[in-house]
Amino acid sequence: MPNEEESPSLLLVDDDPTFCDVLQMALTRRHYDVQVAHNIGDALALAESLDPEYAVIDLRIGHESGLELVEKLIALDSNTRIVMLTGYASIATAVEAIKLGATHYLTKPADADEIVAALHKDEGDTSVQIKDKPLSVKRLEWEHLQKVLVEHDGNISAAARSLGMHRRTLQRKLDKRPVKD
Repeated sequence: MPNEEESPSLLLVDDDPTFCDVLQMALTRRHYDVQVAHNIGDALALAESLDPEYAVIDLRIGHESGLELVEKLIALDSNTRIVMLTGYASIATAVEAIKLGATHYLTKPADADEIVAALHKDEGDTSVQIKDKPLSVKRLEWEHLQKVLVEHDGNISAAARSLGMHRRTLQRKLDKRPVKD
């Protein structure tokens, strides 16, 4: 973890300006040099000039996928430590984020201390709690929709065709927050 004499660079990418302001202040107090972007284009431009050691990326950046940014940041520098942060957690996106090179995957709300710990976590944790009951039908539907969407590279029209549903129906389902289990 950084000390007061060093300020490692951190790229924070989220489309919510208020969330970014709060998290930027919290991470700056923890001695990170935080640069903020609110879309993938700006994030890539910053990454090319900044070469961040760390990145915290929202899964859903407007209508763009943070998974694309994870892949591009790793292509720029495979040593960048990335935490994927999301309010739309699913098994499919968690697996893809890790496969693409993210160090960790956290669900919102996550505080700055959790994010910093995740940035520096190198190994899995065998003490993670295993749930006693299976996922609900609604949560399984959410997970399946996310999996199919990932399989179609985030293309909602192609995913809807694959699922045999209207694109707008799928869009409405995806716009809803996932069911908590």
